[in-house]
Amino acid sequence: MKKILILHTGGTISMAEDAQGHVSPNESNPMSAVNMQLDEVELVTEDIFNLPSPHITLSDMLVLKNRLKKAFLTESFDGAVITHGTDTLEETAFFLDTTLERGKPIVMTGAMRSSNELGTDGIYNFLSAIRVAADEHSHDRGVLVVMNDEIHSARYVTKTHTTNVSTFQTPTHGPLGLLTKNKIIYFHNDSENQHLDVHSVHGNVPIVKAFAGMSGQILDLLDLDKLDGIVIEALGAGNLPPIASQSLQRLLDAGVPVVLVSRCFNGIAEPVYAYQGGGSQLYDAGVMFADEVNSQKARLKLIIGLNAGLETPSQLRNFMEN
Repeated sequence: MKKILILHTGGTISMAEDAQGHVSPNESNPMSAVNMQLDEVELVTEDIFNLPSPHITLSDMLVLKNRLKKAFLTESFDGAVITHGTDTLEETAFFLDTTLERGKPIVMTGAMRSSNELGTDGIYNFLSAIRVAADEHSHDRGVLVVMNDEIHSARYVTKTHTTNVSTFQTPTHGPLGLLTKNKIIYFHNDSENQHLDVHSVHGNVPIVKAFAGMSGQILDLLDLDKLDGIVIEALGAGNLPPIASQSLQRLLDAGVPVVLVSRCFNGIAEPVYAYQGGGSQLYDAGVMFADEVNSQKARLKLIIGLNAGLETPSQLRNFMEN
């Protein structure tokens, strides 16, 4: 018998639509009333939050991390399923994946249509997530995101469409696996990444997106005394307009950690171009390249690294570029 912990956090999967088409939270989570009966699976359910996912904070993610750690260390759970709003689901999944060692399955799921909408996908995704969490082959794969019959890695998955039920996709890599009516099939396994167990999530780390003709004005407005780091969503393979790159030097000279990702949907940011503002020049100046993660995940990774005590530039660079 597999013992699976269910943690409900809110989101569209726990909401309802009114007569005017407005979707809002219910006082009680409709997922709690769903009677899932799977052979050889015992479900233990907790309503840990009831929040729309734009309300989820890093402190909430830390609560989830600590609850999961306790569940696996002292309560003999064999896996966990977390229901979550889709807007920030990838960020919570990435946070957990980066702060918890691989081992027993942790599966996150949600819904694009609320519980009483035509074609609601919540119950089906919930059942799929339980199936994946109870499957022996789901061990040691990190945090998984299960939506629309697909299994994705928390490290790379992202929300790609505002309303479509197939919104969660993994650019470049594709899904780890899929569910059929009777089987769970994995195609490959992601390489292991470094995990840091943190006890705090302090840090002011904004994200700035680059654009054609960008000057240094936005960067010049930043108060260095209130800044713990910054993530730049750069052009192409990792480049900036020249004036913006000059303003970035002020941050680097002040010892502010600067992390760069690409604003492109696919591909990897890397220091290639050697012109002014090019990635090679930025890298040599001290900018860290967080390849294969998007800006919101790079921000979380930097905050995790800072709270784990990675203080020297080399320690932080090794973690961010892992």
